[in-house]
Amino acid sequence: EQVSWYDAVEFCARLSKETGKDYRLPSEAEWEYACRAGTITPFHFGKTITPGLANYNGIQTTAVGSFPVVNAFGLYDMHGNVFEWCADYWHENYKGAPTDGSVWLDDNDNDCRVLRGGSWYSYSKYCRSAYRYHRAPDCRYCHFGCRVVCPTVLS
Repeated sequence: EQVSWYDAVEFCARLSKETGKDYRLPSEAEWEYACRAGTITPFHFGKTITPGLANYNGIQTTAVGSFPVVNAFGLYDMHGNVFEWCADYWHENYKGAPTDGSVWLDDNDNDCRVLRGGSWYSYSKYCRSAYRYHRAPDCRYCHFGCRVVCPTVLS
């Protein structure tokens, strides 16, 4: 599969219509929060990454859950496998970013969108929790994908 940002947004819209729930791409802040799962190390599982922990610098994607490492939130494959599209427009830094974790949309004359997580095609340094990447929303590559979120109401 080759997934553009537009494809990912369309998938979320169709999934929402089918289920009656509000599926969407995560904000960049939500993605990093989910990836880190309370950690402060470069990877949610520690300071270093190895081929036994994540799919990076490889030859193709792997099935979700192929690696035994799950983070404290129960999420698999937060590092490597495919870069994951976020809803935000690309900004060089966080100056002026929302402080509530919401999607950062503005008229900054930048057509690029954010990708996080690294991929099977990436070197290890691009798989760090804090690494940020960007591409035009119509770019489709075999190492791009998405992870959707569905907010829940806590009672």
